[in-house]
Amino acid sequence: MNEHWLALVLLGAYTAVLGYNAVAGLKASKTIDGYYVGSRNMSGPLIGLSFFATFASTNSYIGHAGKGYDFGLAWMVMPLMLIAFTYISWRWIGPRTRLLARNFDALTLPDFLAARFLGASDTPRHPLRMAAALVVMFCSLLYLVAIFKGAGHLFERFFNVPYEVAIGLALAIVVLYTSIGGFVSVVRTDALQGVMMIVGAILIFHFVTRAAGGVGAIADLANMPNKAFVFELNGDIPFVVLLGISLSGSLKLIVDPRQTSRFFALKDSAALRSGMWVAIGGLTVVQLCLYPIGVYAHLLLQGVTDTDLIVPMLVNDLAIFPLWAADFLFVAIVAAAMSSMDSVLLVAASTGYKNLLQPFAVDQHAAISRQLQWTRVLVVSLAVLAAGVALDPPGDILQITIFSGSLYAVCFLPAVVLGLYWNKGSATAVLAAMILGVVVLLIWLGLGYDNVLHEVFPALAASVAVYVGVARVSAQRVDLPKLLGLDS
Repeated sequence: MNEHWLALVLLGAYTAVLGYNAVAGLKASKTIDGYYVGSRNMSGPLIGLSFFATFASTNSYIGHAGKGYDFGLAWMVMPLMLIAFTYISWRWIGPRTRLLARNFDALTLPDFLAARFLGASDTPRHPLRMAAALVVMFCSLLYLVAIFKGAGHLFERFFNVPYEVAIGLALAIVVLYTSIGGFVSVVRTDALQGVMMIVGAILIFHFVTRAAGGVGAIADLANMPNKAFVFELNGDIPFVVLLGISLSGSLKLIVDPRQTSRFFALKDSAALRSGMWVAIGGLTVVQLCLYPIGVYAHLLLQGVTDTDLIVPMLVNDLAIFPLWAADFLFVAIVAAAMSSMDSVLLVAASTGYKNLLQPFAVDQHAAISRQLQWTRVLVVSLAVLAAGVALDPPGDILQITIFSGSLYAVCFLPAVVLGLYWNKGSATAVLAAMILGVVVLLIWLGLGYDNVLHEVFPALAASVAVYVGVARVSAQRVDLPKLLGLDS
């Protein structure tokens, strides 16, 4: 603690800002749409920072940065795909998502799907709403476990405290401001965290490459024993599997509720245009600085068995990072964890209350204060549950986050993308696509075929095929321009 006094000061200041944002968020969260989506009145740059900050969490700083150690330079396909899908999300998905959500007062992804596919037949207990909400809750818990694992390793290594204590620290920080301030608090905090993450990613790249002998030192690996795989497309795993990992991670930028909820909150189309370039720029800097770190780690570390520990070990090595930089990076990576944790918690809690609890409540029109109270209780409960699972997690950070991304893709990609651009489609088509996609995903994994072809490819193909097939035989059509308000 004495050695890292600067980190403690920075962490204290950071926590004070979180408290300030929580109070500001509390003032703006007097209504349900205020707590869930900031009353749909958020600026573009603020949402742009929040969009990339909530995506680039410890999965980027620790999980993905470390995986370059196993996969080599082929791993760089992942950040390039992420940048491309960020553009796709803001250019083609965001505009129509914002319009549909605003026109039908959608606050959650199940609300959004109901607005598009149910129309007059919509009921709070419709199977489409229930199924979508359960998927969101399950995937959110998986992702939270991964983030808690990354944050736990960071606190453990940096402050030399037990892993269990480290998890508790992360839990206390994120619950503090997320439960109190809601969406406004989360987005305001994300903006600060986004700036810190950009600076932190640049610092990591600078000091790691300098310690390794310069940016060009990577060429030295070609002459080292057992390092040739670093330059091969099919080095550690088949490239087609690596593409699947990249695709399942990238598709979350289109269908993950913590990303799409940002579009719900934009105040107008001008905000969307300005936010797009902030999101793309921030994500580009962070991803391109972090993803090569695992490759350079071959020049600095030997015998690594858990790649999730690479970045914490490097940052804690005073021969690589000066103390001031290590202290700042510690707080920056904590910020990266918080920026995703808060968004996932808010999405899970809002979906859990509005689409799973409220439909079965005795008083479905309870006072707003009561609805907000239940949502806050869910924020705390889900955080505690995820932190508990993270004490003995079911896999490494990358495995957990990629699996949650695959689930989101096979369940929601046809409904979101085709639903916004094709006038056919029905709730039955969406449910059939979800069921078959998940079944194929699990069977593919169970048979071990993911070693040859990543499970997202067959599962997504099955999901899209059944959606299109069922939609074609359905008589249901919608007037998309009218639905989106484009003909007004």
